[in-house]
Amino acid sequence: QVQLVESGGGSAQAGGSLRLSCIVSVRAWNNYHGAWFRQVPGSEHEFVAAIRWSDDITRYRDSVKGRFTISRDNAKNTVYLQMSSLKPEDTAIFYCAARGRPFSSDLENPAKWQYWGQGTQVTVSS
Repeated sequence: QVQLVESGGGSAQAGGSLRLSCIVSVRAWNNYHGAWFRQVPGSEHEFVAAIRWSDDITRYRDSVKGRFTISRDNAKNTVYLQMSSLKPEDTAIFYCAARGRPFSSDLENPAKWQYWGQGTQVTVSS
């Protein structure tokens, strides 16, 4: 059984920062890739960032490059999303995801991620 629990969401002013954390309860966490998605009401899950377990290779959606940083601490079974220079359009529910599939070109497809957290709300005001 794989469980993911996010924390760190909340409210911020535009230009501010938040740090999300996701603790993954699974054996051999360092065999899984981690990712963050976000969703606004009425829309599909939107890929934000992903990190490869073996060498911390990362990938980001264009709109968050230079503002968001994904990282992981395998000793703590945790993946993080540091968000800076927040914009109102970043407002969404953020979800942590994990998978054991190869780190490949289908990273942005939420259907290709096996395990999900319950989500944490991020609200950015102007």
